[in-house]
Amino acid sequence: MRYNVQKVENMPTWDPNLYLQFVNERTRPALDLITHVNAVRPTRIIDLGCGPGNSTALLRQRWPEANITGLDNSEEMIAAAARAYPTEKWVLGDAASWTADCPLDVIFSNAALQWLPDHAVLFPHLLAQLTPTGVLAVQMPSHYESALHQVVLEVADAVSWRHRMESSRVALSKEPPSIYYDILQPLTSHVDMWETEYFHIVNGPQAIVDWFRGTGLRPFLEALETEEQKQDFEQRVLDGYAQAYPPQKDGRVLFPFRRLFIVAYK
Repeated sequence: MRYNVQKVENMPTWDPNLYLQFVNERTRPALDLITHVNAVRPTRIIDLGCGPGNSTALLRQRWPEANITGLDNSEEMIAAAARAYPTEKWVLGDAASWTADCPLDVIFSNAALQWLPDHAVLFPHLLAQLTPTGVLAVQMPSHYESALHQVVLEVADAVSWRHRMESSRVALSKEPPSIYYDILQPLTSHVDMWETEYFHIVNGPQAIVDWFRGTGLRPFLEALETEEQKQDFEQRVLDGYAQAYPPQKDGRVLFPFRRLFIVAYK
């Protein structure tokens, strides 16, 4: 099974070690998504935005006989996946331009498609890569009204760096569930959609900064010129999180994180 992908150039650096600091919390939604996919003996599967391979490993556990490929646009993530799971197939490429040379049974994506633009075009494109009975299974963060995201937006509005944050504010694609339903319904036989809010138990607000530094905080930090600015930005975010996420009686913090799940059947 081969895939057509465009060369990835000038991509920002992802840190697999930072991402995997919260591997259990990041893997749980992938497992929840997989358990809702009603696919009988799929033979061809791709994991779009596979990261360090933790979600691909779950696909292998669910369908051990399938031909499974993990695709990601980060050299660092693909290298980490290849080290952790050397028997699997890993492809460096851009999911936005990816096409399959033969139809697939399952296209799976855990917390990746929010980094790609124009979902009204992307989702029909992905459906077109499926067999007539194929399944598109997607999970994306849906936390944008929470303090996690709103605090960052407030800090980004500071005069010191506001002029540099325009692209950072729109780095993530987000639509309400109704939009995804309207996109998918005419092209599918059935669509399952739901949201789950996970309550992660962390040691304090610094852990929330560390969590977000590995994903959604990256576009804002990358927009800054100096390490001093990045440290200042993170400190202001930390101060905001300390107010937004008070400690429990045992000193730890409940960190809620909402996610949107979509399973669409051709």
